[in-house]
Amino acid sequence: MATIKDVAERAGVSLGTASRVLSGSSQTSPDSRARVFAAAGELNYVAHGPARALRRARTEVLGLLVSDIRNPFFSQLAHAAEREAMKRGYTVILANANEDASQADEYLRIFASQRIAGLLLAPQGPVSPQLTSLLASGLPVVLLNRSIEGVDAPLYATDNAQGVGLVLDWLQSRGHRDVAFIGGPPTISTGAERQEAYLAGRESHGISTDDSLIETGDFLEEGAAAAMIRLLDRGTRPSAVFGANGPTTLGAVRGMRQRLGAAEASRIEVVSFDDLDWFEFATPAISAVKHDGAEIGRLGAHGLLDLIAGKDAFSQRITTTFVDRANI
Repeated sequence: MATIKDVAERAGVSLGTASRVLSGSSQTSPDSRARVFAAAGELNYVAHGPARALRRARTEVLGLLVSDIRNPFFSQLAHAAEREAMKRGYTVILANANEDASQADEYLRIFASQRIAGLLLAPQGPVSPQLTSLLASGLPVVLLNRSIEGVDAPLYATDNAQGVGLVLDWLQSRGHRDVAFIGGPPTISTGAERQEAYLAGRESHGISTDDSLIETGDFLEEGAAAAMIRLLDRGTRPSAVFGANGPTTLGAVRGMRQRLGAAEASRIEVVSFDDLDWFEFATPAISAVKHDGAEIGRLGAHGLLDLIAGKDAFSQRITTTFVDRANI
């Protein structure tokens, strides 16, 4: 197993600098942090060896790594998880992966160095060496809203298939056939599950199976806008657009307005998997699947604290509701 000395040598910094970076100190330069984190990743370094364990036992602190703190779903999730943890005497360190797997791994390394008691994780894709090391250390982990193939940990998540079913029913009731679907990354379980459910149900709901109406974004506004523009640049003119999460829907609307102008874009009906506050004020208003980030955060924190206490924790899927704003 790599040591902190190995990391320092690989990064070309002093042992003290490497130690400060990996302990989360702000008293280091951005260049040093970048080099140390890169070296730690290359060496699969995890700062939870026996010597450190002797100096510092696990704390009553939980790590919470969310996918994108700008997404209101994850903000609500984090707030509820923190409140649940505080009720039971634990504090929470919040980190934001920004839908970036390498950034997520940097935070996982920092969490390991801080001797957290357990981890609440909304993952960014397949299992990484850093996460594998944390799981192998025996650290209690629960997954929030996203699963990882091969990771046996309790999962507290939205029922994606049920939510997509509500959207398909609504599209059918509105008479839509040419529907554009802007999805999320297939490497993330929510992206894969929502797209699979949509593709499986579109024909039975009278929706076109033309795959030129499908584009993949990155679950962020910028990537979704680019995906929407790519779809429109093929000459496609859908009657409706389905965004696979809130930021994706916002990006799709932005992309349509950039390419078509506000007037023509407003003639395309929009539906979202995620309900954002501004959707009711859009023109026209945006209908949406509403799923409960706060309940997922609360259940996840409760389950993690049960694991820490030596109790069992069981996965749960949370059903969704649909907000129909078509006739407002």
